[in-house]
Parts: sequence; C-alpha cells; structure tokens
Amino acid sequence: MQHLPANSFIHDTGQPLRVLVVDDSTAQRQVLVVLLRQWGFVVDQAASGQQALARCRAQPPDIVLSDWIMPGMDGLELCRLFRQMPRVSYGYFILLTSKTEKQAVAQGLDCGADDFLTKPVHPAELRARITAGARVLRMEREISSKSQGLTRALDELQGLYTAIDHDLRQARKIQQSLVPERVVRLGGTQVSMLLKPCGHIGGDLVGLFQPGQNRLGFFSIDVSGHGVTSALMTARLASYLSGRFLEQNIALEQRLGRFYALRPPGEVAEILNNRLLADTGVEDYFTMVYGIFDLRTGRLNMVQAGHPPPLIQRANGAIDLLGQGGMPIGLLPDAYFEPIEVQLQQGDRVLLFSDGFSEAQDAQGQMLEETGLAAMMADLAQHRGPDLLDQLFASLCARAPGTDMEDDVSAILLEYGGP
Repeated sequence: MQHLPANSFIHDTGQPLRVLVVDDSTAQRQVLVVLLRQWGFVVDQAASGQQALARCRAQPPDIVLSDWIMPGMDGLELCRLFRQMPRVSYGYFILLTSKTEKQAVAQGLDCGADDFLTKPVHPAELRARITAGARVLRMEREISSKSQGLTRALDELQGLYTAIDHDLRQARKIQQSLVPERVVRLGGTQVSMLLKPCGHIGGDLVGLFQPGQNRLGFFSIDVSGHGVTSALMTARLASYLSGRFLEQNIALEQRLGRFYALRPPGEVAEILNNRLLADTGVEDYFTMVYGIFDLRTGRLNMVQAGHPPPLIQRANGAIDLLGQGGMPIGLLPDAYFEPIEVQLQQGDRVLLFSDGFSEAQDAQGQMLEETGLAAMMADLAQHRGPDLLDQLFASLCARAPGTDMEDDVSAILLEYGGP
C-alpha cells in the first residue's frame, strides 16, 4: 500500500488533523484507525453516537468518519447534532453506508454530511475521500485566516477613519471660527456672510475687517481644489487679512504709529500674488474679490482676480454685474489686477459670491450662472441680510433636490444704509 507523506494532513496550527472514527463494530473501527494513523492523522474512536458527541465536546475533531447504521443514535442524528455544536472552524463529516439510493444520499446531505463512503471501505477510496476532506478544510481555514486578516484590517481602517473624521470635524470648527460673525452692523450699513463647505472643510473664505470707524475692507476667496490642502490655504489667507490682529494684516499700512490706512485693492492683490509665488512647493492658486468701502461717501473700490463678477442691486431693484474677470492669484508673476470703482447710494447692496453658486447644476445638469443668480436675487428683493443669503442658498439647493453639493458655497453681502 502506498503511504502518503506525514505532512499531507497537517493542521494550520502545525499539528496533524484529528479524525474521529465512529462505528459500533470494533473490527471495522480498528481497520479504519490503523489506516488513518499510517497516513499521519491523530485518530480518536467512539463505539456509539452518544460516545462520539462526548468526544466532540471534549476535543472537537477536524474530520468525523461515522457509520450510518448504529444502535441508539445513528449516523444521521449524530451528523445533525454535530452541525449544531459551536465551533471555531469547520468540521468535515463523512458517512459510511451501504445505502446507494439517491433518496438516502439526499437525506444525508440534508443532515449536513459532506461526503459518503460505501461499505465495505476500500483503502484507496478512503484515502481519496479523506484527502478531499483535508483539502476542503485547508481551503476553508485559509479563507477564514484571510477573512480574519481582512476583518482586522477593516477594524484598523475604521479606527483611522474615526480619527480622521474627528480631526476633520475639529478642523471644520476651526475653519468656521475664521468667520466668527454672520452679521456685522456698522451704523445703518450691514454686512452678512455665508459659508457652506461641501465637505467637512472647504476652500472658500469670506470676511471683513475695519481699521477705522468709517472704513471697511471685505473679501470673498475661493482656493483651487477641495479638502485639507485648500482649507490650510484659507486659514493662511485669513491670517493675511485678519480683522483681529491689524498689525499682521497685509491690506493695511500703519501711519504715524497710531492708525491704519487701507492699501488700494490692486496693491493687496499684487502682494498676495507675490507671496504665493514665492512659496516653493505650493501649487495652489485662488480667486478673489477684495474691496474697500468708505461708509461716509459710499465709494467702493474693488479688484476682481478670477472670481465671479460681483452683483450690485440698486435701491430701485435694478441689478448689474461688475468686473471683467481678471487673473487668479498665484498663477503668473507681475500679474495686473484692474481696479473697479462704484458709487453706492443708500439702499444699494453688493453681493460677492463664489462659483459654488454660479456653477451649481440643476437636475438636468444646467448651471445657474451669474444671470440665474441675479434673477434669484431679484425674486428675493424683499429679503435682507442673512435671511437673503439663506434664501439664496435654499433656492440653490431646490434646483437639484436630494443631491449633495459638489463645491463650496460662500457669499458676502454689503447693504449700504447711507452716511
């Protein structure tokens, strides 16, 4: 008889596979036990179904080789109860039977048997069946091991995702703190702001600063891209245009050590452009509308750097677009930023907005564009301040209900109340 190598039936723990032989015939049991031990298995034996169950509870076997017809508990009942026992890994069950009818085979499969051996058992067939069972167990345990490894990897990924999500939520709070107030009232004039990132954090920024009682600087910025990189850039730009620490604000120039003068908008754009280009490794750019406003005269000076054109709505409801586009900041050295001058009268208002408004698509894929936003603003002429911005945003979302924003949405609204 040809013997299989001793390592052919090795458990994944490094130990030989365990086989339980169950037969009420002592002679038949001994034949099977001798063959299996010669092939390298660790073999246990039981003379009845009840005895076999006790062996399974004490030390679960890898393979059960059980006679079908036995007094008391037969092989079918043993197989059924074996399948109900809790196990860490799969157990392979082979029924020994003289029955060859299809109905009997189907009955055995229904009880959970994996394979059948016809009595009397031929050693070559036994070896083939037992080899097939060992191969099934090996594959099952390989799959189980990989599944456990995948589960551990998924758990690690979930932990990383949870940590990242926590960090992003904290980053969102920090970014929201860059716009501490939604509404700023300056006498009869009111400035309102809206900032809606499409994710946890975004690349849009709006803000204002006031170096004197009747002077105001305000801006709308959109950094290229989305996510962490653009959010870091907005934080940096917020420090450049800080309303809390005027001495660090590049848009201001200290005079006589006592007060701050507003630099012309074109000069501010040039300073930002030069700073961004001087930073090696920074590939981001941004668009911007930056303006300075004199509350006494109503004079507004702005610069448009690749940003959507501001909307001006006169007190009589007429709406115009301002600016011709301009070059984004951070793309080309020595870029020129053309100034825009506008005279506001009492009741006029100016809206600066990011392309999250103008490029937002409806359910049919049509962009809103600046003209569509102007029409929205005309329809909402009776609304004021943050209520107008909220209504504009709600109208934007209503164009494509049930869909997520694809870009950050931001705006800043200046409503002039007169000198």
